[in-house]
Amino acid sequence: MKKPSLTLIKNPNPPAVPDTLDLTQISEEIQRRVSARQSNPNRSEPPPNIFVVNPDIDTPTLLAHACHNLALLTAMSATLAAQLERPNRSVLFAIQRLTVLAELLVNQALKNIRSSKSRIEPV
Repeated sequence: MKKPSLTLIKNPNPPAVPDTLDLTQISEEIQRRVSARQSNPNRSEPPPNIFVVNPDIDTPTLLAHACHNLALLTAMSATLAAQLERPNRSVLFAIQRLTVLAELLVNQALKNIRSSKSRIEPV
């Protein structure tokens, strides 16, 4: 498995940040962008992504990390659900069950990949 790497890229020209935030201005900008998207939902430009996965990472590694993250999410949601009262507890337990289901699916995908690789004979 190829080990994933994380690279921090610094912006040489960071934007100037004002000392105070003008919430009215931010709200107007958000409304402008939302209305532009609603008026033309088939715009060719997709919304920008904040996070990007390195395309060079192999599938088993991606699945292993997804499985690990789902296991952490399951544990955190179970801990939080134990601290809540109904009906919020029921909602969180449902979220936890869906997380467990996703984890099972990822685990099975990993098993399928490993077993298909073991069946491949060298040339």
